[in-house]
Amino acid sequence: MSKRLQVLLDEAEYRDLRRLARAEKLTVAEWVRQALRVARRRQPTGDAERKLAAIRGAVKHEFPTADIAQVLADIERGYLGADAR
Repeated sequence: MSKRLQVLLDEAEYRDLRRLARAEKLTVAEWVRQALRVARRRQPTGDAERKLAAIRGAVKHEFPTADIAQVLADIERGYLGADAR
C-alpha cells in the first residue's frame, strides 16, 4: 500500500527540485522518491556496537599464518604441480 508524504518547500527549493527533475526527465515526485532511496541506502544499517562485538570476537581466534613470501611460493608450486618443498 502506498502512503502519501507532504513536504513543504519554499519557492526557491521547489524550483531547484523541478529543474533537477526536468534535467533527468522525471517528475518532481519521482525525483524525490529516487533521492530518498539513495539517502536511505547511505544510512548505516545495524547496530554499531553489535558489529564491533563481532570484530572483537573474531580477533580472539587464532588462524594459521605464514610469511607472505612463503605463502606465494606455495601457491606457485601448486600451480606448477610441484609437491616438493
